Amino acid sequence: MILCSNPGAQYRAHKAEVDAAIQRVLNKGWFVLGQEVEKFEAEFSAYIGTSHSIGVGSGTESLHLALAACGIGSGDEVITVSHTAVATMAAIELTGATPVLVDIEPDYYTLDPEKLGAAITSRTKVILPVHLYGQPAKLEPILEIAEQHGLLVIEDCAQAHGAKYKDRRVGSWGHMGCFSFYPTKNLGAFGDGGMVVTNDPELAQRVHLLREYGWAERYVSHIRGWNSRLDEIQAALLRVKLQYLDEDNGSRARLAKCYDEGLQGIGLGLPRTREGTTHVYHLYVVRSQRRDELLKFLRESEIGALVHYPVPVHLQPAYQGCRIACEGLPETERVAQEVISLPIYPELSERALQTVIDAVEAFFSKISQERQEQEV
Repeated sequence: MILCSNPGAQYRAHKAEVDAAIQRVLNKGWFVLGQEVEKFEAEFSAYIGTSHSIGVGSGTESLHLALAACGIGSGDEVITVSHTAVATMAAIELTGATPVLVDIEPDYYTLDPEKLGAAITSRTKVILPVHLYGQPAKLEPILEIAEQHGLLVIEDCAQAHGAKYKDRRVGSWGHMGCFSFYPTKNLGAFGDGGMVVTNDPELAQRVHLLREYGWAERYVSHIRGWNSRLDEIQAALLRVKLQYLDEDNGSRARLAKCYDEGLQGIGLGLPRTREGTTHVYHLYVVRSQRRDELLKFLRESEIGALVHYPVPVHLQPAYQGCRIACEGLPETERVAQEVISLPIYPELSERALQTVIDAVEAFFSKISQERQEQEV
């Protein structure tokens, strides 16, 4: 079986260093919010290009705490997209705020800045673009619109570790950036974990307080907070993997190029990269109007293709009735019917990649043959 992602393979690629990092934590006997977290926060800030990084319990919590640090709550509106992981929506609702959904750009699958105007009201406080599949959203016009209306921008970078918009890494453009370290991410832990980054010292201090009961000193809550802490073992192994992130992203880009070349001209919509950006291919996502048939064919061929995401958030049972900007979400709903994620991860072998390409070609060859037989 060729997996869509393979965190185990990345562990094996760095096994000696990861094992040593974990053993270091076990020997110290300090397991939550210690030196490993502090060092990882500093190293991650240096990598992203921000003054502050605050390790938290998950990617969802990074969004939740960032919004809470900005004072977002009941009665406020946060503009985002429906073509995303449910975590984006869940984090907004954890604050008590109302998500307002706008459509995506059809070529890049990220928030369409031209749709923002119709979504902004007197209650709007935040624009939350999602850098989906490793592709940066179109940040400059989003930031310009936010400034015009006095809004904050919080970047959802859960799928875009290391991606660049122009000359800066995502996460460093908005007022805050939020990352997930779920095991399948480009920078993945061996459990849950997340990070909030910012250049604003006041926002950073509020996230510090919010992640641990509002404590400025132990057992004294200065504000109401939660328990959302990155543990020492995850921080230690993430420090190891951070050293290889650019190399791993380079491997993903090379694999994506091989897919581009091997799948050209066979009837698939291939990924596009926004001009002036660096796509880090958290996922290699193609489009087909015969997506479900292709997915079934690949799975029968023991290829673990997946769909990210088959049902837009606003059409899921728990979120029906969400507020949608007046233009509706036609691109979002169309994309959800057509996208399919092919296997991609740094350790994917050339042989496995060629097996995937061959299987996709076989599917479209079969379709073409069936069409010809029907025409006879």
